[in-house]
Amino acid sequence: MSTCLFCKIAAGEIPCKGIYEDEDFLAFHDIHPKAPVHALVIPKQHVDSLVEANDPVMLGQLMDRVRHVAGLLNVAAAGYRVVINVRDGGGQEIYHLHAHILGGKRLPF
Repeated sequence: MSTCLFCKIAAGEIPCKGIYEDEDFLAFHDIHPKAPVHALVIPKQHVDSLVEANDPVMLGQLMDRVRHVAGLLNVAAAGYRVVINVRDGGGQEIYHLHAHILGGKRLPF
């Protein structure tokens, strides 16, 4: 049994406020939002971080799901930010590859 929080969410062991799900990816609202709209998109398959993500097809699919979810969240027209934190130095807190979608207001640089 995995101890990874996002693996447990993807398996349905921990509830989330879901936005989108397919066979390979899950998108849900962040429980500690940093913007009016803050969602996470994760691959269901566990990958620790972007450093270990050696599947270019999966990475392309992740970005496609980010684009799709941004549309579902109605932030695509106004614009949004996509963030992937990598390891401790990059601010990664949960070691399961995930992309943040931040929007709903003009974001500072």
